[in-house]
Amino acid sequence: MVYLAGMRAFLALLLLPTPALGWEFTPGLPCRLTHETPDARVELTHDPTAPLYTITITRDAPWPEAPAFAMRFDGPATLSIGTDRHVLSQDGRALTVTDRGFGNVLDGLQYNDTAWAIAGDVAVPFPLDGAAAPVAAFRACEGAPLSS
Repeated sequence: MVYLAGMRAFLALLLLPTPALGWEFTPGLPCRLTHETPDARVELTHDPTAPLYTITITRDAPWPEAPAFAMRFDGPATLSIGTDRHVLSQDGRALTVTDRGFGNVLDGLQYNDTAWAIAGDVAVPFPLDGAAAPVAAFRACEGAPLSS
């Protein structure tokens, strides 16, 4: 009986919601590219009808108010980019950048090892293991509707 109760508890732990592992591409309008770590969640969207791209990085703690937001990509194609056109959500936990072109961001994600989201004194890393194929699919997305 104790064995059965222990197995039930173990199975219940396995069924608890956990962050998605790896980079995930979802076609549609908009197309989505997502990744989650223990520190933050990153979501890119692309609406090819606009065309418009967004990147939103959400943390448990608020982002600092900062005059600029930067992304640094470490690896074979090292790259740093920045903007002052970022906005924070009302609670400050989500930072979003919107633009008509994301070529540098997509290159950084597809061809490097680690991405860093940086605002003020906060730097959040995102490992890019397994990101190349989902980023390539996101890059090629034409907004095909999701099948039901």
